[in-house]
Amino acid sequence: MSESLAVEIAVIGAGPVGAALALRLTAAGITTAVIDRAPLPPMEHPAFDGRAYAIAAGSRRLLEAAGLWQRLPDPPGPIAAIRVSDGKLDRPASPLFLHFDIAEIGHDVGDGAAFGWMVEARSLRRALNAALAEGGLAGRPLHLFAPAEAEIVRNAHGAEITLNGGKRIACRLVVAAEGRESPLRRQARIPVTRFPYRQSGIVAAIAHEYPHHQTALEHFLPAGPFAQLPMAANEAAEHVSAVVWTERPALAAHLMTLDDAAFGAEIARRLGDHLGAIRPIGRRWLYPLSALHAHRYYDQRLVLVGDAAHGIHPIAGQGLNLGFRDAITLADLLIDAASRGEDPGAPALLARYQRARRGANLLMLAATDALDRLFSNDMPPLRLARDVGIALVHRLPPLKRFFIRQAMGGAFAKG
Repeated sequence: MSESLAVEIAVIGAGPVGAALALRLTAAGITTAVIDRAPLPPMEHPAFDGRAYAIAAGSRRLLEAAGLWQRLPDPPGPIAAIRVSDGKLDRPASPLFLHFDIAEIGHDVGDGAAFGWMVEARSLRRALNAALAEGGLAGRPLHLFAPAEAEIVRNAHGAEITLNGGKRIACRLVVAAEGRESPLRRQARIPVTRFPYRQSGIVAAIAHEYPHHQTALEHFLPAGPFAQLPMAANEAAEHVSAVVWTERPALAAHLMTLDDAAFGAEIARRLGDHLGAIRPIGRRWLYPLSALHAHRYYDQRLVLVGDAAHGIHPIAGQGLNLGFRDAITLADLLIDAASRGEDPGAPALLARYQRARRGANLLMLAATDALDRLFSNDMPPLRLARDVGIALVHRLPPLKRFFIRQAMGGAFAKG
């Protein structure tokens, strides 16, 4: 007979959202299985993922509750200020700008307050892998299977998962955390709406002469946003920033072929000279940009989280934080249900999760889509309107505080 296991929750996908959710549930004593088709250790390699995430305050609380924040091997870099500007290539930025500072809401970054914290994807992956490995020790409620292929059959009472090798896992709820092309979403015939952007995102890191003072820059150019994001010092340099910028696909592909000197010159054309001399460090990455949204977030004994449910333009860097907010909401509902002895896969519970998250995610998708369309062009009337809008927000304290609250709930790196 094949070996069998019974758990409450099975999370399919050990990416940041799925793994953080599973660890949060196990910390609350809920038996959970995590299944991923890929081996996890190679994800720690520097060449696997070049992104850096800006982890917002709410997301940080999830990572702390899951035991991950404390495990980060590299110190996070706080974002204490954010500057938003508009301009053209090879020209000074518009004198109308928007500047947020953590001190404006009575906090000092030295007290631990920040809009967000820059964390390298590799650093987060190492923390995730360590926590997942420890969570699977004897007597703990986490069971990790990676790499493993899973065949899943759902019914009104639960789900049965058969792994390659014959192991069977019975659970009461399956969480799809497999990413944008989720096989479980497709299996459940949940339709999605897709938004192609005909843009590419370039991700790199730079060393620079002057300190960044923990300030993030979001500079809007006709081809799309250019972001400079403050990182903590590392072995490569004392002053380090991540760079994320949007270009037309043909130009982006050409930029990827340049040597470091020429590539650094292209960055300087967009960044300006406020950080002094710069040089690229490490690898570069190129990502096609698109967005999508699932028409519903649940099915019989199945719930979608993170990129399986939604994906947005990285113009405001909210992608990963939205996924973490999904995990926070779902974890709270499941932990509350467990304390009451209720069914974690009950349709009413999954409907509450959808009501709590789908509207907020749709609003962010609409906002990022509108921002990209508004700022990724060079039409004079639109340039004037957005410059005036930026200046207006900067000079109206109530409106500015609203955007500060949004910034503290979100991020400014590709997610």
